[in-house]
Amino acid sequence: MQAPVATNHSRNRTAINVERRFPLDLRQSDQAIGELYEESKQGHWIPSADIPWDLFKPAKQDAATLDAARKVWSRRAWLEYTGLAETPALLIRLCLELGSEVDPKYFLTVRNTEEAWHVESFHRYAEACGGFLDTPVNPQWQPLFNRGLHRDALDAKRSVDGHVLTHCLFGDGLEHTLSCAWHANTQEPVAKALLERCIADRERHARFGWLYIERRAVHMSDEERDTVTQMLATHLTQVELAGMRCVGLASTIDASEDIKELNLVANAGMGAVTAQAEIEVFTRYLADCREKLQNIGLNLPLLPHPTLGSI
Repeated sequence: MQAPVATNHSRNRTAINVERRFPLDLRQSDQAIGELYEESKQGHWIPSADIPWDLFKPAKQDAATLDAARKVWSRRAWLEYTGLAETPALLIRLCLELGSEVDPKYFLTVRNTEEAWHVESFHRYAEACGGFLDTPVNPQWQPLFNRGLHRDALDAKRSVDGHVLTHCLFGDGLEHTLSCAWHANTQEPVAKALLERCIADRERHARFGWLYIERRAVHMSDEERDTVTQMLATHLTQVELAGMRCVGLASTIDASEDIKELNLVANAGMGAVTAQAEIEVFTRYLADCREKLQNIGLNLPLLPHPTLGSI
C-alpha cells in the first residue's frame, strides 16, 4: 500500500478564536444598532411577491440590450453572493470575540437575509432578460469575486474592526450610493421596484458600518487606527480600483465589453448608469467617506490610479 502523501494544509488553516461564552451578556448596549435590527425586521419583503415581475416586457428591448442587461444583473448577483458566506462568518467571529456586544450580532442575522433577497432578485431579473450567467465571460474577473472574505472575517489575526470598516462601512455604503444612482436613471418598472427595495436595505447596512466604527474608533490606539485604515486602503487599491464594482475603473483587465454593455443598459433605463457616471459616483463617494473618516480620527491616504491619478 502506498504511504499517504504529506500535505501542507495546516499552513492555510485560518486561526479562529477559542470560544469563551460565559458570562453570557444579552443586554442591549448599542441602542442605535438595536434600532437598525428592529427596522430590518419591519422592512421584510418577499422577492417573488413584492416585485411586480409581470410588468417586465422584454419585447420592448432589442436583443443586444437584453443580452447586456442579463450580464450586468448577473454580475450584481455574483457580487451580492459573496455576502452569503461573508456575513455569517463575520457573525461567527463576533460571537467568538469575548465581550463583543449582542446588538451587532442580531443585526447581522437580518443583513444576511436581505443579501439573500438581493441575490434571488438579481438572478431572477437576469433570467427575465434572457438567462443568468453563472460565470464571467472574461475569466480575468473571477479572482475579484473569489476573494475568500469569509476566511478573512474568521481570521483572528486580522482586525475585525478593519473588516467592518472595509466591507460594511465602505463597501455597503458604496453599494447604497450606486444603487441610488441606478434607481434615478431607471424607467423599466421591475428594475425600479427592485432597486427601491435594495436601497432601503443597503442604507441600513451602511449605517450599521458607520455606527459600529464610530463607536469603536474612540477607543482605538494609534496603531489600531493605522491597521484598520491600511486594510481599507489595500482593499481599495487591489479590488475597488481594479473594477470589481465599477468596471470603468479597471486598468489591468480589458473591460471594454463590460463598459459597452453597462452603457447599453443605462441608456435603456434598465437599472444602471454609464461607466463614466459610475466613476464619478465612486470618486465623490470616496472623497466624502475620507472626510467623514478623518472626523473620527481615521486618516485614509490618497490612492494611486493609472488614469485618475491620486484620488
